[in-house]
Amino acid sequence: MDLGMPPLQWPPAPLKIQRGASGKFEVMCLARRKWVALEPEEWVRQHVIHHCIDVLNYPAGCIAVERPLVLNGMNRRADIVCHTTDGRAQLLVECKAPEIKLSQDAVSQVARYNMVLKVPAMLVTNGLEHVAYQIGPDGTATPLEALPSCPVG
Repeated sequence: MDLGMPPLQWPPAPLKIQRGASGKFEVMCLARRKWVALEPEEWVRQHVIHHCIDVLNYPAGCIAVERPLVLNGMNRRADIVCHTTDGRAQLLVECKAPEIKLSQDAVSQVARYNMVLKVPAMLVTNGLEHVAYQIGPDGTATPLEALPSCPVG
């Protein structure tokens, strides 16, 4: 089945894909537990969600997708927020479509969201390139070599 989506720099994910009533492809989101339109950004998001579940051990029920937040009086949505089993946010992810080049604007966007969410690690990805940072208590960002796993216990 040719989905017209590029291969990503993420491990292959066992995505469940179907043609919706409109004839367009849909993908089953494990975190939202529903079928969603398979757009380029969603292609990236679903690969990241699978990685968070399969590799980083975050339970699907601990992953918030398009989590609402209010920033400077404006309603915004964080693409992915991974939480520990006791509800602490651990990883904030901003996904872009593969054709969108990662820029300082994208990193600044997720940093602004994090002023509200106060998550200790951030990732920005378009599926082909990734930047990740650990955020210190004083707000300083340090590049991360590996994403944080869900703590056990």
